Amino acid sequence: MGAGDHTRVGTEHQEHQLRFTVLGPVRAWRGEQPIGMGSPQQKALLAALLLRGGRTATAEELIDAIWGEEPPEQAKAALRTYASRIRKALGADAELLVSESGGYAIRTGPEATLDVESAHELALRAEKAASGGDRAQARELYGAALAQWEGEPLAHIPGPYAEHQRVRLEEWRLGLLELRLDLDLQVGCHAEAVSELTALTAAHPLRERLRELLMLALYRSGRQAEALAVYADTRRLLADELGVDPRPELSELQQRILEADDELAYQSDTRSPSAAATVTRPAQLPATVADFTGRASFVAELGDQLAQAEGTVMAVSAVAGIGGVGKTTLAIHVAHAAADRFPDGQLYVDLQGAGASPADPEAVLGSFLRALGVADSDIPSGLQDRAALFRSLLAGRRVLALLDNARDAAQVRPLLPGTAGCAALVTSRVRMVDLAGAHLVDLDVMSPEEAIALFTRIVGEERVLSEREAAMDVVAACGFLPLAIRIAAARLSSRRTWTVSVLAAKLGDERRRLDELQAGDQAVAATFELGYGQLDAEQARAFRLLGLTEGPDISLDAAAALLDRTPEDAEDLLESLVDTSLLESAAPRRYRFHDLVRLFARACAEREEQPPQVREDALARLLDFYLATARHVFAADHPGDRTVDHLGPPTHSGLKFAGQDAALEWLFSEGECLMASIEQAAGGRLLGPAADLLVATKDLADSGIHSLRYERAAAALRDAAGTAGDARSGARACIMLTHVNALGGNFRRAEEEAVRAEELGRKADDPVANSYAPNDLGIIKTYLGQYSAAEGHLEQAIAAFRADRNRPSEASALCNLSRVHIALGLHESAIDLAVQGMRIYEEMDSTLRMANARYTLGCALSHAGRISEGLQHLMEARRIFHDSRQSLWEGVTHYRIAEAYLLSGDAAQAAGHAEQAIALRVIGGEWRRATVLVVLGKALFELGQSRRARACLEEASAVFEALDSPEGAEVRELLDLVPDR
Repeated sequence: MGAGDHTRVGTEHQEHQLRFTVLGPVRAWRGEQPIGMGSPQQKALLAALLLRGGRTATAEELIDAIWGEEPPEQAKAALRTYASRIRKALGADAELLVSESGGYAIRTGPEATLDVESAHELALRAEKAASGGDRAQARELYGAALAQWEGEPLAHIPGPYAEHQRVRLEEWRLGLLELRLDLDLQVGCHAEAVSELTALTAAHPLRERLRELLMLALYRSGRQAEALAVYADTRRLLADELGVDPRPELSELQQRILEADDELAYQSDTRSPSAAATVTRPAQLPATVADFTGRASFVAELGDQLAQAEGTVMAVSAVAGIGGVGKTTLAIHVAHAAADRFPDGQLYVDLQGAGASPADPEAVLGSFLRALGVADSDIPSGLQDRAALFRSLLAGRRVLALLDNARDAAQVRPLLPGTAGCAALVTSRVRMVDLAGAHLVDLDVMSPEEAIALFTRIVGEERVLSEREAAMDVVAACGFLPLAIRIAAARLSSRRTWTVSVLAAKLGDERRRLDELQAGDQAVAATFELGYGQLDAEQARAFRLLGLTEGPDISLDAAAALLDRTPEDAEDLLESLVDTSLLESAAPRRYRFHDLVRLFARACAEREEQPPQVREDALARLLDFYLATARHVFAADHPGDRTVDHLGPPTHSGLKFAGQDAALEWLFSEGECLMASIEQAAGGRLLGPAADLLVATKDLADSGIHSLRYERAAAALRDAAGTAGDARSGARACIMLTHVNALGGNFRRAEEEAVRAEELGRKADDPVANSYAPNDLGIIKTYLGQYSAAEGHLEQAIAAFRADRNRPSEASALCNLSRVHIALGLHESAIDLAVQGMRIYEEMDSTLRMANARYTLGCALSHAGRISEGLQHLMEARRIFHDSRQSLWEGVTHYRIAEAYLLSGDAAQAAGHAEQAIALRVIGGEWRRATVLVVLGKALFELGQSRRARACLEEASAVFEALDSPEGAEVRELLDLVPDR
């Protein structure tokens, strides 16, 4: 065999070698040909086997890896099916997936590579090179290892095993990055490293090694003050977040910087002359696509233009064409091919010219300057100054700038390097005839030969060769537009039972095909038309109506209500849409759109669902379902509360639940969707049901997790009701806004909303507003220290709840009155009122509401000196709040427990519970946080930690001053007692 034969065999081996990747999306290739690996669960099985390094995994291990604690009933059968499909996809390499001992294994090796193994090998070689003193080689190898990552590892793969591995692989990546950055500093690239390290420390603020490297990089760049500021920030952050000091290495580096230690200066490596010459340069080009096809004449033309940059002019080429024609793909491919001609770096930016908010050239220049090593503090303000500095930095350097997706020439001009030796490659949907000196390239659709080549590379030569005529029909139906071809080929690749002729037949019906491939922004929508046109009438209707919803996703039951179909029929429809890739399966029985597809679906609905009443009726059915189900949740969580009788009634029966836990699970899992539905209803004729849904879901506000979202929905509803003159809906929205603001410590705003609710409630004769408004006013007046007024409002509320026979709410008002009496020093009366409330809750068998009574009774007993009894009730209340996901009230109860311990003289326990209240981060706005800080400050002072105590009190004082709260005076008095040093 001659040398040529060896070369040919090697090339053939590469062309057919199997490759797997998990450091990004889970994918497989044979040579450069992608292999479709099926559903996310199927890919989860593949990933679990690949990451076990050839070791056998039992069926039980794999089931746990893919589904965790809630596997489907037929999990083993599903596992066998996935394994069978993987073998079928691997084709001639199916033997790599072996079955043994009741489990499975994948044995990779010379014939099948894995990116994780490649990264391991490169990292070991880098470590060896570093040990041998070849820093430049080690740095290059670490860079190659890091290049194996293509985004988030195991992207979009479900299951606990994948989640665990994502964390592990990300930690490994950061470790490799730290090693490479350390080498950057060793070879003198400290100025270039500052930008990357600044971004990394922002993303990983508690990673001390990155902070250490940033300090050294800044110091070696002559920025000693900034280096020391990094240490101060780190020390404060570690203390605040973790309560620890910086590690010794960081403290030692700070001391050495203060002493201007000569050994910290960059020491060139005389043993490796190339190391000092190797300088980190921006390398921002996105990855080129593996299946780039055709465009040979354009590649040559643009390559020749970029080569002119080696002369005495700056080369500028502008590629124009319709959306989806492949401008970005071509430009990136050409830029990579020409990268060696621009050794000083390559810059890239998406100028977002096709969107509603194009990138600001001034902001882009700021990003470019950072990438070129300019510190934030040295970046000037103003477009002209930044552009001038940018051109100055590039003088004498050879840098390529890829300006992608530009809006017009005006956006591009400030971003041009402007110096010989540099080049700019611009893509846009418009021809830049007004960009002086630019070489204009008009990129058209692919030729038939190129189109069929691209289709073949994606689908596979075997399937296309046997049906070449049908394949040509497919690419012709796609208008030879690359993006459309990719979508059609991907659909065929994911359906192994389809032939090319089946796809061609589906695209051949003009009534179901794209009307046309439009230029400009409509090009993307036109690609969606390809899938939409293939839907039958029921599927298309479901697609359109689902597009009307505003939530992040939608459950099967909610979708069934929206579509006015049974859950079984709705599931068939939704799953068929998933098969067309127009809809995604977010989780079992939950679905979501890609954002752009949602907009397209909504446009279809507005065009075809006529008259508009049809769309309004669909949203009304969805809101009705949510209200019906939320009423069941409210009833389960608030047994005996008659508020639910004043909500609706809806026409839908809604979901019913086996118990309180299941009901709350539904409420919290649907929180975002419920709030989105309320906000959407505020813009139409569904104000009444939306206001009722707001009341029925008030536990979302109490949780603290959804408080801001809840407040936004309530405000939108209040405003809409005011415009419509709907007093009942307005009153209920104001009541809920009162509740949210009071929880957040915004008492003045809460008072305004409560007064408005009271006025509207009287006008509408609404039993909900007429009882809740005085109750909330009593709470607000209590916090404002206006106890006499609070007592009057609460007595009015108690009478209103009794008139409505609303026993649980009566109990709540009694507990609120108890807190007034605590403040007035009427301890026995306060205890008696809390006990009355607790007895009512016992009658109603209301666990969550019982926590409210126990909380109040615990406070009353503690202030009466019966601290041990009080703590028992507070501890039980905290447990109930925790189990009921009421994080806000759990935090507030921790605060009251801290108060009780402080009263008993146990400062350590008081500080511990105050810290837990703060750690929950949902204790109810700045006012409540400040009250906790006061208790923490008092406890710390008792423990002898006066400096930290003063810091807490000063922070609390600042909050109270900003809010003009009466508590500020007490804190100022406390500060007089705490030394400031």
